[in-house]
Amino acid sequence: MKRYKPMGRLKDITVSVWHFYRDGFRNMTWGRPLVWLILLKVFILFAVLRVFFFKPAMSGMTEEQKIETVAERMTGRP
Repeated sequence: MKRYKPMGRLKDITVSVWHFYRDGFRNMTWGRPLVWLILLKVFILFAVLRVFFFKPAMSGMTEEQKIETVAERMTGRP
C-alpha cells in the first residue's frame, strides 16, 4: 500500500505548474514583455491604488486611541 504524502504531492503539483508557465513564456515571442506587463499591473493594483484610494483605518488617532481600538476589536467588547 502506498502512503499518501500531501506535502510531497503539493510540492510536485507546484513544481509542475511552475515549469508549465516558465516553459510557456520562454517559447512565446512576446513572453518577456508580457511578464513585465503583468508585474506592472500587479504593482499598480497593490501600490498605487492603495496610496490614492484607501486611507489607513487608524490615521489621525493618538497612540492610546489606537490601543483602545485594537483591544475593542480583538475582544469584541465596546
